[in-house]
This record gives sequence, C-alpha cells and structure tokens, in this order.
Amino acid sequence: MIIKSLELADFRNYENVKIDFSSGTNILYGDNAQGKTNILEAIFVSATTKSHKGSKDKEIIRFGKDEAHIRTILEKDNAEYRVDMHLRSSKTKGIAIDGQKIKRASDLIGMLNVVFFSPEDLSIIKNGPSERRRFMDMELCQLDQIYLNSLSKYNKLVVERNKVLKDLYEHPENSVLLDVQDKQLCEYGSVIIKTREKFIRDLNEIIRPIHEKLTGNKEFLSVYYEPNVSADEFEKKLRAARQKDTYAKQTTVGPHKDDFSFVVQKKKADCDEYGEGIDIRKYGSQGQQRTASLSLKLSEIEIVKRAKKENPVLLLDDVLSELDSNRQNYLLNTIGDIQTIVTCTGLDEFVNNRFEIDKLFKVTDGTISSEN
Repeated sequence: MIIKSLELADFRNYENVKIDFSSGTNILYGDNAQGKTNILEAIFVSATTKSHKGSKDKEIIRFGKDEAHIRTILEKDNAEYRVDMHLRSSKTKGIAIDGQKIKRASDLIGMLNVVFFSPEDLSIIKNGPSERRRFMDMELCQLDQIYLNSLSKYNKLVVERNKVLKDLYEHPENSVLLDVQDKQLCEYGSVIIKTREKFIRDLNEIIRPIHEKLTGNKEFLSVYYEPNVSADEFEKKLRAARQKDTYAKQTTVGPHKDDFSFVVQKKKADCDEYGEGIDIRKYGSQGQQRTASLSLKLSEIEIVKRAKKENPVLLLDDVLSELDSNRQNYLLNTIGDIQTIVTCTGLDEFVNNRFEIDKLFKVTDGTISSEN
C-alpha cells in the first residue's frame, strides 16, 4: 500500500498544493510553523476521517474559507484508487471513492492504513487513560469494521444515556429509556471488551521482542488490559450502578472507562527468570516510558502487517530529534520497505547520512517545492 499523490485546497495554511510521493522515504523539511505537519494531518484525515489532533472539520479549513478539499491517490493490491474528501464548516464531510459517494464516513476506514508517530506519542504511557484508549481505538477501528461500528454506536449510547440521567429528576418517566439503553450498551460494549482483550494478547506477542531489543535484552515488557468491567458482568454491574449513575448524572460503568498498564521486569543475564515488575505508568523513569511508547508505536506497524497482509504508510512528525541514537537506529531499521513520510526542521548530518532519501520537499509558508 502506498500513497501516490496528495492534493489539498484550502486545507489549513494551503491554498492549493499537489505532492507526488515516492514509494520509499519522503522528507518534508522546513522551519517550524510552515505547514509540514499539516500534510501528515491531511493524510491521516484521508485514512481515518479524523484529525490526529482531535480538531473539528471547521478548524482545519483555511482561515476565511467555508470548505476544504483533500484528494488522495492510493495504490494497493496493484490497483489505483482515488479518495476525495470535502470538508465543510457547517455540514458533515462528503467522501467519494473513485467518484462514487459513500453514505457513511466509517465506510472509508481501513482502505488506507497509516501509523502516525509524533513526539506527543512518546508520552502515551504517562498520560491519562483516555490517551491509551484512543491509541487502541484508532488502531482497532482501522483493522476491524465490526469494532468500529460497535464503538461508534456505544459512544452515542453513552451520550444519550448521560442526557437521560441528567434530566431524570425533572422527567422520572424517562427511566424506562434506561432499560432499553442498558441492553444496547451491553450488546455493543461486550464486543468492544472482547476485541480489546484479543488485541492486548496479540500486542504482547509483538511488543515484547521489540522492547527487549530496544533495551539491549535487559528488560521485559508486558501489557495488561484493565477493563472497567468484564463482558460477562457488564449487564449486572450496570444495573447495580443505576442509583450511583443517577446521582452522578453520568454512566460510571463500561469500556469507556478502560485502561491498560505497562509492566517492566528486569531480565537477569544468567537465567530465564524475571524480577518483580513495576507499573511504569506510575513508577517508571522517563527513559522507560519513552522506550515503551516507541515499542508500542513500532508494534503498530507489525499489527497492521499481520492483520491486513500489507504495509501501512508510516508518518513520522519530527520525531527523530526526540530519540537517542539507539532508538533512532532501531526505528530506521524497522522502516525497511514501508512508504515513509517524514517531517523535520533541517537536513542535518543525521538525516543526510542515515536515511536513504527517495524524495525531498522544502516546505515554506504553505508552499511545497520538490528538490529531487
């Protein structure tokens, strides 16, 4: 899978621009605040329908304009596809594949699989549970249409249920709605919980050897799923929490409260046993947290390969400057034959000597010029 070209109209600081990418390594360089990250954001929107920053559509439309357009030409399975996206400030986005409009934005997800890696991702371990859930959801939504649909319906139900809870004092007759909503929450929530359980099992198989190599075979990493409630007990606990939810005016039980932990054990050099582990979310050093975060993002690449039988497109947003030489080397060795689009502020000696640059672009105040 590769992106052949990207065209933008009135997206962020770009009036009109077209970029033809190489299937190998593409470097976008320039000073800060010139628009490099905006290119990666546009690709991410093309793949997931959402901004990696959580921005709303109206916020990514060029200032003073009411709409923006993104056109992405993809190549996968020896076939070419055109994805057109029409962003509007006051309406839902319009999406077409090869000129045919799709009814739901979610129907696009999974067509283009991307792995986005930014300096902020290096803090995913120490940040709050919502950041870790977001990572898991973004990955699973690209890979599993059933999970995507279940999560979308579940999240809408939580919002609707919370509204009923807030209005229950003035409208006690609406309590009958909670019975209906609870049944649906359990149906979709159970799918989410079971899928997340499998995801963490699969993730452990991939992340452990990656992490051991990054730490010079000195540490052993395990990821543990921490569900707020099990699928089997969801209905029972949701019913038991009804009074508590009524007082709190929000849904306190369900997978929207899940988390997962990262436990590191010191690996002894002379045997196969491991010492007592520590939860590095709370007690790990900054170095341990950053190494685990890098292991997590590198695992994402392999997860896509196994699930889709193809390479994802790797987006690296000025992340190389945040890594030491050991982590840089591992990341570069991992890229291999994956199409990679990298942003950086300058072509320093590291980039020139360590990267095989297939295409080079200079970004200056919303304009892009190819330099090779």
